[in-house]
Amino acid sequence: MATLLSIATALFAGLMMTRLFNRFKLPDVTAYLIAGILAGPFVLGRLGVPGLGFASSTDVEALSVFSDVALGFIAFSIGSEFNLTALRKTGRQATIIGIVQAVFTTIVVDLAMIGIHFLMPQTLSLPAAITLGAIASATAPAATLMVVRQYKAKGELTSLLLPIVALDDAVGLIVFAVSFGIAKALSSGRADLISILIDPLLEIVLSLLLGAAAGMVLKKLETMFHSNSNRLSMTITFIILTVGLSMLSFKIGPVTIGFSSLLVCMMLGTLFVNISPLAEDLMGRANRWSVPILVLFFVLSGAGFNLSVFSRGSIMLIGLVYVLTRCLGKYFGARLSSKAVNCNKEVIRYLGITLFPQAGVALGMCVTADQLPGDGQLIRNIILFTVLVYEIAGPLMTKWALTKSGDIKPKPAEILGRREQKLAEVKDKPLLKSRRERQLSSR
Repeated sequence: MATLLSIATALFAGLMMTRLFNRFKLPDVTAYLIAGILAGPFVLGRLGVPGLGFASSTDVEALSVFSDVALGFIAFSIGSEFNLTALRKTGRQATIIGIVQAVFTTIVVDLAMIGIHFLMPQTLSLPAAITLGAIASATAPAATLMVVRQYKAKGELTSLLLPIVALDDAVGLIVFAVSFGIAKALSSGRADLISILIDPLLEIVLSLLLGAAAGMVLKKLETMFHSNSNRLSMTITFIILTVGLSMLSFKIGPVTIGFSSLLVCMMLGTLFVNISPLAEDLMGRANRWSVPILVLFFVLSGAGFNLSVFSRGSIMLIGLVYVLTRCLGKYFGARLSSKAVNCNKEVIRYLGITLFPQAGVALGMCVTADQLPGDGQLIRNIILFTVLVYEIAGPLMTKWALTKSGDIKPKPAEILGRREQKLAEVKDKPLLKSRRERQLSSR
């Protein structure tokens, strides 16, 4: 019962917080994250009242299945942006920008972290510095997608942004796997070619194959139903199924066979949107159905933030350098590559800013980074600190960039006037009713 009450409290807090944040024209994502922090172990959870917030990080981690499913829906939705018809115009640009900005960011952060290592060798080891540089390449698709949906952003920047974010995570996984393999080799004193090259390449190829196979089966099964409700249920079933299958991991000799749930679900969405004539309608329905899960995902993300990282000055210092250098890497990497492929001036100017948010993928990389003896906890604390900064400030900057580029358009005065009129009518109805009742009673 306490778990259900905690979930209900989290959802209610997140939704009510948006009412407050809307007064200041802030994105809903930021409201959900702040609500999560308030419902987490460091605020309401400290009261120890069952069902009122989360008493410990263990309570938050127990609901991680919701986060996994939410990321599956996010990846599926982003995968649908890889529509071949649309990509004929932007595919080359998105591919070049996605690869260049991710690699450029890793190089910039690597240089900064290695510099800190030489200045503070007792605080930050060389393997940890290289690992942090690799994690910097990842971008948070969830926050970006939520801002695009909330404000109905549409334009050249948005059409490039979503495929780039999807590709960014695929490139980030490769960069991280190679860099982390090097970091482990430096930490242990021996090179491991299998973990550096073979395992990550297998993970990517197998994830794409699994997603493609699931997409073909889904398309075939959809034709067996004539009801949109049943087709929607089948689509949701397959998203959850692919998330579950992507959690499988096993060894064949020295080689590890594993999958990336983000890549699997992205490929599922990509294949489905390109081969199914029903895809567009079903995608829209699935997006509406997934909204409560996404709200819960962001609230749980906020509740999972470990505020104790603020107690260590060295972590905050390294974290601030990481934040600044990663932002520089994303901004200038996107700016240089978008200019090279002849994007318009709004894309060149604002694309890099929309790539600042970082969360789930980076935290997933931290789980792998725990394998570094003595450095895993330090890396996790630094990324927790930076994710808190990015996830609160990132959506605000994404909204600002999309607005300045013209992709988020202000609502016409006529629509706002109609909305205010309807609200006024709703407020006046009880008053009108009471007047009528008094008139009738006086008769």
